Amino acid sequence: MQNNIKAKKRFNFGWKSRHLLVLVIAVIGTYLLLESRAQWSDMHKWNRAVGDTSLILVAFSMVIGPLSRLIRKTTKLLPWRREFGIYGVLLAFAHTIISLIGWVELDLMRLFGFEFHPQLQQYVMLKHGFGLANVLGLAALLFASVLALTSNNLSERLLGASVWKYVQQSTYVFWWLIVLHTGYFLFMHFLYFHKQLPDPNWARWPFVWLVASVTTLQFLASLRTWRIKRRGAPLTT
Repeated sequence: MQNNIKAKKRFNFGWKSRHLLVLVIAVIGTYLLLESRAQWSDMHKWNRAVGDTSLILVAFSMVIGPLSRLIRKTTKLLPWRREFGIYGVLLAFAHTIISLIGWVELDLMRLFGFEFHPQLQQYVMLKHGFGLANVLGLAALLFASVLALTSNNLSERLLGASVWKYVQQSTYVFWWLIVLHTGYFLFMHFLYFHKQLPDPNWARWPFVWLVASVTTLQFLASLRTWRIKRRGAPLTT
């Protein structure tokens, strides 16, 4: 009995421990993604590494809830949603800053795709949806700001449980906005499409599998919740 209690305490991470561990995961993930694109320019490899790590952390945050509905033992992971979400949002801000300074050089016209190529006599970025993808990214950042500012106990007390939960549901909007934003840069955007095309980004199919996994878990959890409510039985998680 005492051994069981000690085991539970050993795996009962406090919020400080969760922050530290998620931060370590973020650092290691960013480093590995940087090394996977060592041949890229510094700005682009940092931009993609930070952005991809942000997506992965947000994905972790998104799957914990559905997973807890499907596998009861995983309910102990529910407190981790906040830390994964917070660091995912912080990395999304870092990704935006790198893009603004390193890529478009604080030129908002370029950010929205208005970059005129004198030889081609056309707006090269606008033609391929660069501006629209960045609009989606900025919209995601707006939702991220709301989520980050309210992801704390004080906001939950001030807003009340029902309003706070409603605000936090915008996580799903945030998720799909960054999925669309990332999908564009993986499958549609050519960095130098008026020159020789670069090799396809290796992250394309891992991205597809990640999004498919999150979507599948959410669907299965929703289906289980619907079946339980249809039977009139109380939810166990």
